[in-house]
Amino acid sequence: MDIKLVALDMDGTLLNNEEIVTAFTREKIAQAQKQGVHIVLSTGRWLGTCYPYAESLNLSSYLVTSNGGEIWTIDKELKERHLLDPERIKLVWELAKDRGLVTWSVSTDRVWFDEAPDDFSAHEWLKIGCNSLDANKLDEIVKELSYYDDLELTNSLPTNIEVNPKGVSKASALRSVCHEIGITMENVMAAGDSLNDIKMIQEAGIGVAMGNAQEAIKKVADHVTSTNAEDGVGKAIEKFVL
Repeated sequence: MDIKLVALDMDGTLLNNEEIVTAFTREKIAQAQKQGVHIVLSTGRWLGTCYPYAESLNLSSYLVTSNGGEIWTIDKELKERHLLDPERIKLVWELAKDRGLVTWSVSTDRVWFDEAPDDFSAHEWLKIGCNSLDANKLDEIVKELSYYDDLELTNSLPTNIEVNPKGVSKASALRSVCHEIGITMENVMAAGDSLNDIKMIQEAGIGVAMGNAQEAIKKVADHVTSTNAEDGVGKAIEKFVL
């Protein structure tokens, strides 16, 4: 298969457990770029916490951030943005707080860790997440939010929930990137480990689950590579791209 774009989740995928891109994986990314392959970070992170990695890897293509909530060029030109209703952010925040969960909310200008603004409507919102080791509490929130058909529910770990606008995903963003480049999802290799990666892994020509991925991801992937601590991304690029 002619892979022209490699889409990489970051946490639990590209980054090892120390949040580092290893020398081996860096080398394989550099080799792929020399062959003209686009390397696209496709992450739940916002621009501020993923851009330094893009710089250090000398990436030259697009960045998919906030689970597809935004698409940026490497020159920080915003190509696409999808916003959540501030009332929905407030709803999720209050549900999480009522159950004692830790929250993080991503506005277009900052990340709010376990805190809320004085006025939710004074900001533009990309996503919100909450975390708990109590699966029952997470299930309760999912049940509550399932009644709202304008929300996209996913996770980046088994211990959290992440909320984006309905229809927004890493896959939908990558389709837009493919359109810009002039390729299709058949030309994409996508790698990830969590439910916010599942759609891009399903839609990509080659979907790769990390060895440390959630079982649901492994079941839909075309290939299971090594873990994020064992150069799984570098090995997948070597196998399918180089």
